[in-house]
Amino acid sequence: MNKAVDGIDTALGLLEHMFDVEMRFVRGSADDKDLLATAFHENVVIHEPKSLPYAGDWTGLDELSTLFRKMQETWSDMAVDNLQAVRDGDTVFMACTLSMTCRVNGIEIVQPFAEMLRFEAGLLIEATPFYYDTEEIVSTLAR
Repeated sequence: MNKAVDGIDTALGLLEHMFDVEMRFVRGSADDKDLLATAFHENVVIHEPKSLPYAGDWTGLDELSTLFRKMQETWSDMAVDNLQAVRDGDTVFMACTLSMTCRVNGIEIVQPFAEMLRFEAGLLIEATPFYYDTEEIVSTLAR
């Protein structure tokens, strides 16, 4: 099911492709695993912080699909600005400004965000996100 990404070899290229696939998946109405497989390895693992409503390790395309749907239920809008990234072999380190709008109350959170991502054959296989202030996120969701 994995489909190696040809011709994408820069940190920003890998991230832009991955975010594009994620956004197309989230905006679609079906759980299109074939679409996810164009940017995410079939054994992908995402490590979300314990304090968030979608906490835990999400493994494989089925669980990734569930994670993206939970994020969609939580946030009415998410945007990445000022994206910066460097690549060291198969690892990409990224930083950006993350904007998220809470679906239940419309409050927008804007904060720095970083992530460490590991790719295999151009597909994301592991990601560890670092939110600047998870307490702000949790308290905003509780309002």
